[in-house]
Formats: sequence, C-alpha cells, structure tokens
Amino acid sequence: MFSASSKTPHKQPRKQSISIGRGTRKKDEDSGTEVGEGTDEWAQSKATVRPPDQLELTDAELKEEFTRILTANNPHAPQNIVRYNFKEGTYKLIGFVNQLAVHYTQVGNLIPKDSDEGRRQHYRDELVADSQESAKVVISETENLEEDEDPKELETEPGSQTVVPAAGAAEKVTEEELMTPKQPKERKLTNQFNFSERASQTFNNPLRDRECQMEPPPRTNFSATANQWEIYDAYVEELEKQEKTKEKEKAKTPVAKKTGKMAMRKLTSLESQTDDITKVSQAAKIVERMVNQNTYDDVAQDFKYYEDAADEYRDQEGTLLPLWKFQNDKAKRLSVTALCWNPKYRDLFAVGYGSYDFMKQSRGMLLLYSMKNPSFPEYMFSSNSGIMCLDIHVDHPYLVAVGHYDGNVAIYNLKKPHSQPSFLSSAKSGKHTDPVWQCSKSYSSQFLDTYDAHNMAVDAVSWNPYHTKVFMSCSSDWTVKIWDHTINLSTLHHCRTPMFIYDLNSAVGDVAWAPYSSTVFTAVTTDGKAHVFDLAINKYEAICNQPVVAKKKNKITHVQFNPIHPIIIVGDDRGHIICLKLSPNLRKMPKEKKGQEVQKGPAVEIAKLDKLLNLVREVKTKT
Repeated sequence: MFSASSKTPHKQPRKQSISIGRGTRKKDEDSGTEVGEGTDEWAQSKATVRPPDQLELTDAELKEEFTRILTANNPHAPQNIVRYNFKEGTYKLIGFVNQLAVHYTQVGNLIPKDSDEGRRQHYRDELVADSQESAKVVISETENLEEDEDPKELETEPGSQTVVPAAGAAEKVTEEELMTPKQPKERKLTNQFNFSERASQTFNNPLRDRECQMEPPPRTNFSATANQWEIYDAYVEELEKQEKTKEKEKAKTPVAKKTGKMAMRKLTSLESQTDDITKVSQAAKIVERMVNQNTYDDVAQDFKYYEDAADEYRDQEGTLLPLWKFQNDKAKRLSVTALCWNPKYRDLFAVGYGSYDFMKQSRGMLLLYSMKNPSFPEYMFSSNSGIMCLDIHVDHPYLVAVGHYDGNVAIYNLKKPHSQPSFLSSAKSGKHTDPVWQCSKSYSSQFLDTYDAHNMAVDAVSWNPYHTKVFMSCSSDWTVKIWDHTINLSTLHHCRTPMFIYDLNSAVGDVAWAPYSSTVFTAVTTDGKAHVFDLAINKYEAICNQPVVAKKKNKITHVQFNPIHPIIIVGDDRGHIICLKLSPNLRKMPKEKKGQEVQKGPAVEIAKLDKLLNLVREVKTKT
C-alpha cells in the first residue's frame, strides 16, 4: 500500500490505493483504473474520538519534556533486609541486595568450543562430513558411468547372449556399498562429564554461619602477689603438713587403722571444703569486679579519658567532675574521720569511721574500697570505739595502723581471714588516755616550737611533699595558712607569721597538698565545697570553688589526692566518699618550648615554691 497525506490538520488526507485480487473490479471514471471493492469505506472521513475526561493541555505544556533516568537497579528489590549474624550474635542490616530480575530460565546443554569435549565433537563432525562428501563423489561417478553405459545397452541386439540382469545386480550391490558411508570408530572418552557452562547465569547462595552451642570448658583466673615472705610461709606450711602426716602415720595401730582412716577422710574433706570456699570467694570477687566495671563503664571511661573541653576558654579556672560514690549501709550514721591511699596498690584506699561529737561516741569501722568495685568494700572491720586516724605501712601494704577515740592503737593484717586486729594496745601496754589523732610520741615530753596560728581548733596540719620547710594548717576559724618554719618575720612579738592566709567563709575540715605540684593544694569546708588553689597561677584566690555535697544535709570532713591519678576523694559526716576528677586547668604542667626540654623533678618544684616565698618575704620585709 502506498499512502500520501496533505499537511492541512483539519482535512482528511486523500488516499490512493492499488489492490490486486480475484474479486470484481471497478474502473474509476476519471482515471480509468480498476479499483477493488470496499474502497469507499476507506475514503470516508473518520472523526477522532476523545474520552470525556481527557485533559486539555496548552502548547507549552505539550512541549514540556520530562526526563527519566533508567537504572539497572530493581525497583521491587527490598532495601532493609535484616538477618541474624551467628558469628557476632546480633541482627545486621544487609548492605548488598541482588538487583537481578529473572524473566525466563531454561536449562541448557552448552559446551564451550575450547573444552576437550567440544574439540572431540568437532572432530567427529569433520569425520562425518568427510565421509558424506566422499559418498557424494562416488555417487556422482557412478551416475556418469551409467550415462556412458546406457547407449551400449540400447545398441545390443535382441538375440545377443549377454546377461543383463546379472550385471544390474552387481551394479546395485556396488551402489549400496558406495551409498553407505563408513562410520568412523568412536574414541573412548576418559570422562564425558568434564565440562562447564560458562555462559549460564546462576544464583550464588549467600554464605551462612553454622554454629552450635555447647558448654565451655571450666576456666579459673588466679592472680596474687608473691614476695619472699609469702614464698617462705608457703614452704613452712608445706613442711608442717608433711610432719603432721608422718606423726599420724606413726601413731596408727593395727586396731585403730579403720578409725584412723575415717578421721583422715574427715580432715581431708574439711580441708578440701575450705580450699574450695577460698577458691570460690576469690573467683566471685573477680566476677563482681567485672560486673561492676560493666555497670559503671561510662564512669570508668570518664575516669580514664574525659577532659573538660571548656578549660580551653577559661584562663585560670577549673572544675571537678564527680565519678564514683562509695557508701555502705553499716556505716550510714558514722562520719568519715580518716582517709589514706595504699602506697603500693594505687586504686585501694582505707576509710576510718567514727564521730567528732564527744557527746555521741559509739562504734567505729574500718573499710577498704577499690575503684575497681565501688559497690562494696574489699575489706571490712568493726570496732567498739570510733576511729580517729589511720595509716598504711609503706613496706608492708597489708598492715593498717588505727588510732581509736578511747586511746587504743590497733594494727590490722589484711592477709588474715578473721576480722579481729592482730595487735591491740591495752592499759598494761601503755595506751593513750585521750583520743589518738596522729601515732607519734617522739616529742611528747618536749616540743620544738609553738605557733599562735588560729583562734579556734586546728583540724589538720600537712607538710609539703616537695619542700621540707613548708607546711599548711587549717582551722574552724575559716582560715587556711601556709608556714615556713625556718623564717620568723615578726621577731618583735616573738610569734611566727604565716606566708599565705586564705579566708574560705566557713569552717575548714581538711587540707591536702597535690602530689604532682608543690604549689597546688585543696581544702574542704563544712558548707559542702571543695577549694583548689594553685599558687603559681593565682596567689590570692582559689582557681576552683565547687559544691560537692548538699549544703544543708552533709558536711565535708576529709580530702585526699591520689598519688598517680588526677582524682581526689572527699568524705562527709554521713559516711559517704565521693571521687572527683580534676580538669586540665587544675593540674597544669610547664609548657614545652621549642628547642628546650622541660625540666621535671623535685628540684624544679622546690625552686618554684621558693620563688613564690621569696616574693612574699621581700614584700613583708619592706612593710
């Protein structure tokens, strides 16, 4: 069919057609050509049919182009598949989702041409083709021979004695032999299934972790400290056991063998039970520490790594970050009267409980806490009288000396399983007649010097850890004073004058020097605040004034610095101990200069404090 149309949009295009068929034909009057039936229907104009709800768009809307970007991703593929990971024991989101959409699959039997089986099949096909070509050549030769022999057969006379049928039979046999191609002998294949379909697309099943749950083998973690004394004690105990067993064997008689065996069994069972209990207690203590470290993991992270970033914008101020709060129900109504860190185990500290009110004296307690387990004390000892002071032996950190309110002095051995002190003074051994505030009687009969220091009771006195001539005192008269016992600036009045005086607007319960700097110290007041001073930064005011406990309910009684970590512990009159971390501004160290090494050590700290004291001396001598 040939068609042509005019460019006018409102007119029906004129069509001319030529059709060839077997039906009747008509001649066009003008052209005289024959036209088939049914042409009138095509020639009629056809009206466009529009749906009633069709939108009528403007030319601009019709010319507007909409671009669509086609991607290879499957729009029906899910994007939030979550599966259980047996290796990690949690549900994990699958990042890669298969985007392949399969519309038609068919199992094929394709063999690559380069494979062994493909080469064998190609070889067999060539043999078959060669045999067919050779057969065709033989057939063509026989046809030529027949064409040549046909005239001779026609020329033979009717009376000749030639045997035509026999010749025809021979020709048929040769034709059949030639027509049947010789089949090549098939070679024996070693393996007919040694092939792979490289063009097929298969689904790779996702790998799955198969695991089985079983009871783990029992494990025990044992940790202890070993020194010469412990090794010696262990050998002595072993020798005593061997001697006892020898004596028991000698004392056995033939009549009492049976009873002896029974007694030995009982003894061994009791020893095994005690050994098992000690093992279980040690393991339970370790498990308890692990559980508490997991419970207080955020606090442990702050203790180790947190640094207040706001200190960068503060020139001479710092903050205290609360960490742990140590408390025990048995020491609720007792005041914290003494604090001391262990000189060997830096995370262990001892707390003494008693009362500073002489009208309300009752029992006392000695607790040892570890920062590894803030929920429960490591050791617990009770006493009939309140504890006023305590100290831990430097060379033997398992010995704790305690001074009581009734004048007794007790020594506790942490290695012993019982809760009674290993030594306790009495009236015969010469106990004190008054409360034991600190265990020194070297200068009880004579004193070196007298300081008219404070107007009220002196609550604490502390020597500087670096400078042997400087000490500090605090009192209930709201003041903290720093002294140099070798200098007397007020010789006219025969009394000593302090180098620094600080008024804290409340009774000062305790003071402590920092172990990392000779110019840093802290003081706690009864209004619940902790004050941190650094004389190298500000000689007149504290660089940190922060409330630690509730002002109306609790009163702070004692404070101590940790020897290594940048933390302090604060005790109140309700039996609570709070651990706080110092911000970077409260423990500033000398800055390193280019090309110069920062000098560190006691000599540097002594020189730093001497420089401040010399400035104060010059000012006071001029006045």
